[in-house]
Amino acid sequence: MQTKISILFLLKRTKSKTEGLAPIYLRVTIDGKRIEVSTKRYVEVSKWSVPAGKMKATTEEARSVNAYLDMLKNQVYDHQTALIQRGIVVNADSMCNKLLGIEEKNRSLIKIFEEHNKQMKILIGKEFAEGAYKRYVTSLSHTKEFIKWKLNVSDIDIRAVDLAFLNDFEFYLRSVRNCNNNSAVKYLRNFGKIIHFCLANEWLEKNPFKNYKTSIKTVERTFLSEEEIQIMADKKFVSERLDQVSGP
Repeated sequence: MQTKISILFLLKRTKSKTEGLAPIYLRVTIDGKRIEVSTKRYVEVSKWSVPAGKMKATTEEARSVNAYLDMLKNQVYDHQTALIQRGIVVNADSMCNKLLGIEEKNRSLIKIFEEHNKQMKILIGKEFAEGAYKRYVTSLSHTKEFIKWKLNVSDIDIRAVDLAFLNDFEFYLRSVRNCNNNSAVKYLRNFGKIIHFCLANEWLEKNPFKNYKTSIKTVERTFLSEEEIQIMADKKFVSERLDQVSGP
C-alpha cells in the first residue's frame, strides 16, 4: 500500500513572541493524519509567504531560513526511506518519533515467530504434540520465504502485517509453493496464532484477519472400484516377505 505523505511549513501566529516574531512549524500529513513539530526558527509575520510556505524576502536571513527548511523537508523523506528499509510502517506516530529523535522498539515478525516456536518446542509432550510443532516450523519457513520473495527483506515490523499482506501471502502459498486450498489455509491459521499473540500483547492496534475470508474445503474420498481392488490383490511383490504380508 502506497503511503500518502505531504509536507508544509507554516507560522503559528498565536505563539508569536513579544518582539513580533512567530515560530515556524513543520506539518507532516501521512494518510490523512497530521503531526506538527517546531523548527525552532522564528520570523516576522510580514516576511512570511503563506502560499509558498517560506520566507518571501530576498535577504541573507531569508536565504538561510529557507535553506534550513529545505533541509528539514529532505530529512522527512530520508526518515521515510529509513523506516521502510527497517520494515517499520510509515505512519504519523513512527514519523513523529523519528523527527523528535525517539527510537521506538521494533517488534519484528520473524523474531516473534521464532520465539513462539522456541517456547513451543520446550512444551512438546506437555502442551503440544511434536507434529503440531513441526507444522509451525514449516509455517515459519514459508513466512520467511514469502517476505523475501515479496519485499526482499529478511524481517519486517509486525505492524506491517495487514489484509493486503495476508492476501499476498495466500497467493504466494498457492502459486509459488503450490499448496492446495487446505494446506494454504492451515499455514495461514498457524500464522494467525502469531498475530493473536501480538494483539494480546498490544503490539498491534488492529487485527489484520478481521476482514480476511478463507475456509477449509471438505475432501471427498473416492472408493476403489472392484477392478482397482483386484489389481492390488493380484500384485506380485519382489520381496517374499512383502508377498507374504499381502497374501491371504
